Amino acid sequence: MDTYDVVVVGGGHNALVAASYLARAGRTVLVLEKLDHVGGAAVSEQAFPGVPARLSRYSYLVSLLPDRIVADLGLRVALRSRAASSYTPGGDLLVERVPGEATAASFRALTGSDAEWERWRRWYDDLAVLAEALSPTMLEPLLSREHARLRVDSVARMRLWDQVVERPLGETLEELFADDVVRGVVATDALIGTHTSLHDLKANRCFLYHVIGNGTGEWQVPVGGMGAVTGELLRVAREAGAEVVTGAEVTRVEVDGVTGEVEYDGRTVGAKFVLSGVAPSTLDLLRGRPARSVAEGCQVKVNMLLERLPRFRSGVDPRVAFAGTLHIDESYRQLETAYRESAAGQVPSVLPSEMYCHTLTDPSILAPELVERGWHTLTLFGLHTPAALFEQDNAGLRDELVGRYLAGLDAHLAEPIESCLARDADGRPCLEARTPLDLEAELGLPRGNIFHDELAWPFAEHEDEVGRWGVETDVANLFVCGAGARRGGGVSGIAGHNAAMAVLER
Repeated sequence: MDTYDVVVVGGGHNALVAASYLARAGRTVLVLEKLDHVGGAAVSEQAFPGVPARLSRYSYLVSLLPDRIVADLGLRVALRSRAASSYTPGGDLLVERVPGEATAASFRALTGSDAEWERWRRWYDDLAVLAEALSPTMLEPLLSREHARLRVDSVARMRLWDQVVERPLGETLEELFADDVVRGVVATDALIGTHTSLHDLKANRCFLYHVIGNGTGEWQVPVGGMGAVTGELLRVAREAGAEVVTGAEVTRVEVDGVTGEVEYDGRTVGAKFVLSGVAPSTLDLLRGRPARSVAEGCQVKVNMLLERLPRFRSGVDPRVAFAGTLHIDESYRQLETAYRESAAGQVPSVLPSEMYCHTLTDPSILAPELVERGWHTLTLFGLHTPAALFEQDNAGLRDELVGRYLAGLDAHLAEPIESCLARDADGRPCLEARTPLDLEAELGLPRGNIFHDELAWPFAEHEDEVGRWGVETDVANLFVCGAGARRGGGVSGIAGHNAAMAVLER
């Protein structure tokens, strides 16, 4: 039986980060991936037959990937800032990437004064300080809750910790902002991939991860798409000496604290350490245990390829509106109503969603001839559509929701979005959608949860966690290196880095 220092189950981007660090440290590493390619959700694919466009099919933006990991591993990854931060046609609210006079004027037109703009500016200035304080801790052993609070309070208003961590975010937004649209634009960062009310601290945890990325909180576009990020991680892992095997489905994991065995495709390999890049509930099954229950995924993803960008009724330049995040039906009240309805087992009466156009920032994912013809991609991410809604008729509800999402966009357009859709080689519209159940079937994400389960605070919540890496399990030589780790979730590599550090400490 072959034996390795480390066997990594699953070949997502975090697994490749862990493998790279460990192989560079001289450990023998084997990565086993069930699919015929690595990267998990961080992949690019030619989604439409006969059309030379490689879309980021699942994950699509990067914020949490630390510069330190990029530098440590020598990743040739380029991330670009978008031309705008967001546009909300429901209130004609434009937020520049670096908010200035145009943003102030937009707030003034929406609310009738400068008061809301001043509150917005102070809030995001404070969040920038929060990000600068907490982001470096993501690659360090876990701080206690109190030490994390002191780290924030030493550089920010003491009330900020209370607003972001201790009190439900909904209370904070209702206190800080008067306008329903403004509250909603802030609130969406608390709900991406998380099915909850803004008056539940689950929303706070999601919000925190969305605003502290890499010390700035800025969400950037990966040049070449997500596949370029994964391609670089695969390159550095293999150059460091890691063995990466695809089409290798793991069926058994056994660990006793000292040694381990991993079985795949009728073979068994030994390991001193086993790292799990799959969801913790999936790992339970591989260990012969009942799978733990997980929080449901709650998003619909729609990818489109357009022959041109549509015009807006408001007259806003579509190259501005789609460059950042376009908010559709995401006011504060609409978000809360959609949650209540979906939590009660009903399809929301109004479907909140947001969109952006990758190719306005990075056209390289299109063949040059498509760029010359003015083609663009468009990505839609729908909120508050939990997996349970799709159980009776996944395909039927998927089609229904796509039609409703497009209608929600059309309400703000001077021409229907369908008239802009490109056609593939078979004459079909270049549009595809994925529900939580599709993500479970295609990527193994339990209940379609893009975080593998509920997000946890990025600091220790119990005394015995302090000083650990947030990747430990009940067995000393088994670690979680995927999104299910504390400080996992998103395309960040953080869980992979931290799992590697836990191994090297032993």
